[in-house]
Amino acid sequence: MLRRTSRLLLSLVMTLSFAWAGAVFTAGPAQADGCYTWSGTLSQGSSGAAVTQLQIRVAGHAGNGAVLGIDGEYGPATAAAVKRFQSAYGLAADGVAGPNTFNKIYALQDDDCTPIHFTYAELNNCNSDWSGGAVSAATAKSNALRTMWKLEAMRHAMGDQPLRVTSGFRSVACNNAVGGASSSRHLYGDAADIGAGPHTLCALAQNARNHGFNGILGPGYPGHNDHAHVDHRSGRFWSAPSCGI
Repeated sequence: MLRRTSRLLLSLVMTLSFAWAGAVFTAGPAQADGCYTWSGTLSQGSSGAAVTQLQIRVAGHAGNGAVLGIDGEYGPATAAAVKRFQSAYGLAADGVAGPNTFNKIYALQDDDCTPIHFTYAELNNCNSDWSGGAVSAATAKSNALRTMWKLEAMRHAMGDQPLRVTSGFRSVACNNAVGGASSSRHLYGDAADIGAGPHTLCALAQNARNHGFNGILGPGYPGHNDHAHVDHRSGRFWSAPSCGI
């Protein structure tokens, strides 16, 4: 909790500093980070692991109905997502990932690479090792990390109010215990159910359309009147009839 509070205070100080400096501000080098540190500026045409790491963190800013591919290639879609990320956090929106962009990402993540408002534990209340699902434990955990970054973007867009995750990864045994579908995306670690809280279920389902989710289910869809469901299935399927989706 102390580390997360320090991150948020650092982010606030950075934002106020940028606002004061205005057009004359010259970005310094990005700071080192306990999770991942970028070593140089990235822009269209860049490729490799550094781009992949960036894409994971900006995929929640893909835009309405869009899903950003995590492929290590910095193309137009990645540049557009970076622009939206920059705009969302008050940075110059040029689509180029440099020190200001990386420093903002560092302020948003903990040393285990999770975004500051979500944890692995929230995305897995089934077991401690991510085993027993439809994919390897490592893949399930990696999928959950990608989900968390999309939820972080959605949380910020909805006024930085908490999102209450009620279910994430499930092993086959956990899925059977709650009566989940045999093909549930929860078995892959790439799904999250969100309960009502500061936002209505319809507001959650509607806003999810802007944050890179192919699967969105909510009120009006069988079995989803008490939560909004988001996932990373390969093709789009949105259904929350009570919410106009």
